[in-house]
Amino acid sequence: MTDRKADLSIRGVSKSYGATLALKDVDLELPGGKLICFLGPSGCGKTTLLRIIAGLESVSSGSVRLGANDLTNVPTHKRNVGMVFQSFALFPHLSVAENVAYGLRIRGVGKQERLRRADELLALVQMEGLGSRGIAQLSGGQRQRVAMARALALDPDLFLLDEPLSALDAKLREAMQVELRRLQRQVGITTIIVTHDQEEAMTMADLVVVMGNNRVQQVGTPLDVYRRPVNRFVADFIGSNNFLPATVAGVGAVTVLGQQLSMRVPEGASGEVTLSVRPEDVRLHTEAPAGPAFEGRVSFVRDLGRTVETFVTVAGSELSVLGAPALAEGTAVWLEVPEDAGVVLAQ
Repeated sequence: MTDRKADLSIRGVSKSYGATLALKDVDLELPGGKLICFLGPSGCGKTTLLRIIAGLESVSSGSVRLGANDLTNVPTHKRNVGMVFQSFALFPHLSVAENVAYGLRIRGVGKQERLRRADELLALVQMEGLGSRGIAQLSGGQRQRVAMARALALDPDLFLLDEPLSALDAKLREAMQVELRRLQRQVGITTIIVTHDQEEAMTMADLVVVMGNNRVQQVGTPLDVYRRPVNRFVADFIGSNNFLPATVAGVGAVTVLGQQLSMRVPEGASGEVTLSVRPEDVRLHTEAPAGPAFEGRVSFVRDLGRTVETFVTVAGSELSVLGAPALAEGTAVWLEVPEDAGVVLAQ
């Protein structure tokens, strides 16, 4: 067994299927013992990358290392990884305990030790006493837990999950997010989860790898990728955003819709750029404030229960504002973007 806290290093990994490019020049240094989410839209290459780490796909170029061990050409059964598939892939003819212990049985572990380990893992995933049940007797959430226990039975160095919660209903999915995060912290194993669900990644992960167009777009904490997106793709994919055309007006300043705003401008950026601002960061005023502000009119209001979303038309652009008091459509308003709220995107 490798050091469970070993870092995972992916260097220059590309993957092609004939003329179809699935991954291009992926470089990642992922810290051991963390929960990491590969997040991106369908077809961006995140599952392909997970399968390469598992050894289920070969690389066209590049390398995969876990600590000091080069895994690039090591077959799956010798990588010591545990994997949970979207379908769970449980054996319906075996009991819960037999499913969990299946890998141990293949490795020749004795029956008593297999059952002891299965009981231990079922207790870990809060299914103590259910080892004799059949798979057909379990709920979706219970099947998910059995799949996780089975993947952990061989004490793997990496725990890999491909869209593990997508088949569950919304309420159960939310509960399982908490359970999975709690389980990862308890066992301390390096865990990588593939998901297209932003909320899932943002609430669970220590580190988010945002993927798009068959490559890595940004790596950072959930707060980093939400508050400091590095390009338009990340800003648009993560959460809701307002985008406004802007022009660099000098060091630390941009011109937006005729107003000059103080903003941090990326090094080397010049000419036309884009200002990205989250709806919750826009300040709405019913009277003109003292500083720079965009004059507009309320075009639509919707009550989201926990907050109100107001759409305001400004110079032909429609901006979303969260948290403002409900106003009548057609009301004249002014929108203020605080200096620390906007992100200037050069790309």
